[in-house]
Amino acid sequence: MEGWGCLGGRSPPKHPQFAIELRNFYLYFMVFAPEEEIEMRITTWNVNGLRAVLNKGAWEPLNKIGADILCLQEIKTRPDQLPPDQAGFHADYNAIWNPATKPGYSGVATFLRGELPQQNLSLGDEAFDAEGRVIETKFGMFRLFNIYFPNGQRDQGRLTYKLDFYAKLLELCDLLHSEGEKVIICGDFNTAHNEIDLRNPKSNQTTSGFLPEERAWIDRYLEHGFVDAYRYLYPYRVQYTWWTYISNARQRNVGWRLDYFLVSESLLPYVRDVVIHDDVLGSDHCPVSLDLDI
Repeated sequence: MEGWGCLGGRSPPKHPQFAIELRNFYLYFMVFAPEEEIEMRITTWNVNGLRAVLNKGAWEPLNKIGADILCLQEIKTRPDQLPPDQAGFHADYNAIWNPATKPGYSGVATFLRGELPQQNLSLGDEAFDAEGRVIETKFGMFRLFNIYFPNGQRDQGRLTYKLDFYAKLLELCDLLHSEGEKVIICGDFNTAHNEIDLRNPKSNQTTSGFLPEERAWIDRYLEHGFVDAYRYLYPYRVQYTWWTYISNARQRNVGWRLDYFLVSESLLPYVRDVVIHDDVLGSDHCPVSLDLDI
């Protein structure tokens, strides 16, 4: 069963009651099929500074989420910069770090239970690689990309860089799909895809993060064999993953959904749920989890 509003930017069905009945039929099997323990939980979170989020005590609630794989973006640190009281924070996980060359900027890290898998930290372009935006890991049946997509900036000064990054990553994913690989992309996409994905779409038509050319790149990924797992499961649900620090936006839930799991269509049978943990504080983003039965 295809998800609505996720493949190629389709609109929801014209007969809502039929859509609801069909989804209930689908959810019946998800809920009442023989219950199995969730095999794997992947959690993504833009922490907007790892040292800062640890100082705020956010590791404890994050740890309770129970991620098997934890993908962090915008860590803004190297592991050797962590103070002694933070250095062992990930004792239950092995770590893969890809900090930016520029101190205190960007960077991603992937934490996982068990042995370290095959990994790659490069898109093959120094302009992107220097900013520490990619960790690719290879697991048994899929490849996982932990990605911190560039911000186009309010003055759109980095918009071309951002769109070129989208293009470069999709080129790599197209190659993997052509070789029969299953792919999961998670992280901060720095783009709200559709109007349902931000509180004030009308007033942000010319704001980077909701520009037509940025949104078109999300469409392009969906046209190239990916599915927005959250929107597939919850076509009409309104939840956000980022709130500006200005004007008590989080308390008023004036937010954007910027953090995604895009999964290969062939992985859909294994997707159990996508959970937005909007009760977890510490950053201007909140964590998002993908639950898989593999």
